[in-house]
Amino acid sequence: MSQSDDAAKAGSRRAFLKNVAVASAATGLSGVVGETLAQTGNVANPTGPASKPATPATIALNKQYADFLNFADVQDFEDAKRGLVATLPEPVIIKGQGEFPAWNLQQFAFVSGGPENNAPSTVNPSLWRNAKLNMNHGLYTVVDGIWQVRGYDLSVMSIIRGDHGYIVIDPFITTEVASTVWKQLVIPHLGDKPITHVIYTHSHVDHYGGVRGLVSDEDLKSGKVQIVAPVGFTEAAVGENIIAGNAMGRRASYMYGSLLPRDPVGIVDGGLGKTTSVGTITLAVPSMFAEKTGQKLTLDGVEIEV
Repeated sequence: MSQSDDAAKAGSRRAFLKNVAVASAATGLSGVVGETLAQTGNVANPTGPASKPATPATIALNKQYADFLNFADVQDFEDAKRGLVATLPEPVIIKGQGEFPAWNLQQFAFVSGGPENNAPSTVNPSLWRNAKLNMNHGLYTVVDGIWQVRGYDLSVMSIIRGDHGYIVIDPFITTEVASTVWKQLVIPHLGDKPITHVIYTHSHVDHYGGVRGLVSDEDLKSGKVQIVAPVGFTEAAVGENIIAGNAMGRRASYMYGSLLPRDPVGIVDGGLGKTTSVGTITLAVPSMFAEKTGQKLTLDGVEIEV
């Protein structure tokens, strides 16, 4: 096969992937992933199997963690509150009138207390401590000119101040969460400035799904907003969330326990965040790419090294 044939095939493949991504974005990314999350996330299964108490083996193993870990160390709890600017008055984000919430931190209100070990017998003490830390939520200052919004999705959204506006990194899973956070936390406390760039750090849906809650089609088409991602991002996102969407959706349901009740015998935490938000998953195709380690990109006056 000639080099020209190879180039033509590669170009056709890129065009196909872009068309799939654009079409998927218009329908909430893939119907598979969108529907799976809508059916399972934040909704306990009322007909599922009855919960069981911790077995003696579980109790014994959890006690090993309780005896080994230093629960007198409060540094994590101090760090988790540092830099807090503001929180949503109620940590509940409604999808629309009469609909179930896209996000509801209040359903985890049973997770409470300080750094001391008061874990139920069904929960590993380390996980219970992490679950307490993940109850913190709001807009936080990291350093001057860099902020994060935490506690409203599985992932964290970061914001960098540029010369003319904001650079957003990883805009959550759903548009409902991204839009609410921007309107109710970012604009009131940081100022109403345009978004110039959105960075996807990688192809997992919790790092790009909420993008169209922040930017419009017009701004994307005009180039007013640039989408920055690792090279190969679109192919990876399509492969993971559309071609393998059914399997990934089921995997996510098991991994995050989304069908379990929110209680000490169900789901208490998702590890890196409380759980996944539920709502509209979208995608904006990248217009700029990080191609190699050490590459330098200047985005709205901010130099970023890959």
